[in-house]
Amino acid sequence: MIEGKKLVIVLPAYNAALTLRKTYSEIPFDIVDEVVLVDDNSSDQTVAVAKELGIRHVIKHDKNRGYGGNQKTCYNKALELGGDIVIMLHPDYQYTPKLIPSMAWLIANNVYQVVLGARTLGKGALRGGMPLYKYIFNRGLTFFENVLLRQKLAEYHTGYRAFSREVLERINYEINSEDFVFDNEMLSQIIYLDYEIAEITCPTKYFDEASSINFRRSVVYGLGVLHVSVVHRLCKWGLMKREMYKPRK
Repeated sequence: MIEGKKLVIVLPAYNAALTLRKTYSEIPFDIVDEVVLVDDNSSDQTVAVAKELGIRHVIKHDKNRGYGGNQKTCYNKALELGGDIVIMLHPDYQYTPKLIPSMAWLIANNVYQVVLGARTLGKGALRGGMPLYKYIFNRGLTFFENVLLRQKLAEYHTGYRAFSREVLERINYEINSEDFVFDNEMLSQIIYLDYEIAEITCPTKYFDEASSINFRRSVVYGLGVLHVSVVHRLCKWGLMKREMYKPRK
């Protein structure tokens, strides 16, 4: 626990057998209460490694649902376990688990309800091996989103995210895409409901075993991001209505 609040780490996994041990070994269990791993029908030994490590909550999808579908299962389980703070950490060791205490502290002390580990704050992204085209893509999309969503975030595309229970219970994430654009839709919903978002500088590592989408899927993702941003602004102006922006009761 941290400040009397239950902290749950969720690991959305897909073919993470080679990196899961390293990621898991750096989780600060002095404050972490539960770990949930959701395997999106991997073809490797991710589930076997998870069980060997002693992860209590391991869920395996019978078919591949996609990155967004994986997160839905993660958050539902975390809420079921009574998590007050839920942090999504990729098990591919691209993001360091050592930032978990800092991210959790901001939520536990009611400073923010959402905290992102931003790779593009500082120079960590390129130093960590992020491909140049991905960096340029990231910065361009972020600029467009900041204009339409009227924010000043450094990055919308990080997979390192911390949420309060209130946010997860209020945001209708079940209606979102099951693909990568889920991340963007979720931030759009959070901003739409006037939650402020904190960012912490996060070093990143790109290597062969780390997960990463290819150029074609990056383009599809980028088009999805543009669509979400435009819809967000039109809804804010009252020119359009979308079910995704209605808070859950």
